[in-house]
Amino acid sequence: YVPPQIRRAQETLDDKKREELGRLKKMVNGLINRLSEPNLSSISGQMEELYMANSRKDMNDTLTDILMNACVTAVAMPARLMMEHVLLVSVLHHNVGIEVGAHFLEAVVKKFDELCKSDAEGKECENLLALIAHLYNFHVVHCLLIFDILKKLVSTFTEKEIELILFLLKNVGFSLRKDDALALKELITEAQRKASTVEKEFQDQTRVRFMLETMLALRNNDMRKIPGYDPEPVERLRKLQRALVHGSGSGKDTQLRVSLESLLSADQVGRWWIVGSSWSGAPMISDTNSKTQQNLHVGKVSSKIMELARKQRMNTDIRRSIFCVLMTSEDFMDAFEKLLK
Repeated sequence: YVPPQIRRAQETLDDKKREELGRLKKMVNGLINRLSEPNLSSISGQMEELYMANSRKDMNDTLTDILMNACVTAVAMPARLMMEHVLLVSVLHHNVGIEVGAHFLEAVVKKFDELCKSDAEGKECENLLALIAHLYNFHVVHCLLIFDILKKLVSTFTEKEIELILFLLKNVGFSLRKDDALALKELITEAQRKASTVEKEFQDQTRVRFMLETMLALRNNDMRKIPGYDPEPVERLRKLQRALVHGSGSGKDTQLRVSLESLLSADQVGRWWIVGSSWSGAPMISDTNSKTQQNLHVGKVSSKIMELARKQRMNTDIRRSIFCVLMTSEDFMDAFEKLLK
């Protein structure tokens, strides 16, 4: 039970909070609307000041909402505008903290997954994929996520997916080749195998052939074979990014090395990639019914050791097993072998 006077105080607090959030949204919206390459420096500075003056959560939510509304439209967004928006996120990610990029990335990936499943007619999927590609171009996210998305698209392999694969490879293909040539080679082999098995199903064979040619051009590092490929705008903005990021933060140490599966299941398993992110669940301990318990074989241990383990409050199978291994091993090599098992 909440007494009426406290209830009233809470309601006025909520109104006050709503008013503050509305004011904050207006300010951020005004800055985003004026965003362009020449004034990126001043706008990123003002955004950093807003981050210092307001709660991080409010700022992250507001910025993500405004950027998603601006960039995820039913028509294709101009590439340059998209890059400038992502560059702002990248600068804030490196200067303010990695939770800025992480929050935006999670929202984009979840929306992309949702739209891929819903067979939307517009260009929203391409716009979301462009956002993810540029987050990779500006060192917010590691290539691991891009490869996960490509693998997912190759495994589905319908005409819509082929368009998306082509779009993504055109944007980040050569960077992927530089970062992990072996993974790209494996992906190309998988795409060729998939193309040969479903070749009869497609009416328009030229798109599949064009995709395979693009992949071969990537593998052979032949930029001329990819029509409309121009790395210059990205390079120019990367140079601007290096100028705007304080210290040496633009390097790869702030990249989020997170997989697609982790991002999509963040609500169930927590966000390990954000230091200090609060997490109320404990799936490793509580989720016993969904996964069968692993059988832990440590050989036969004496009841004396088990009694000791109980006294030391080793209350789960795995804790008891580790305790028994440490207590009964002959030397460090023996302990190491048993722990690995």
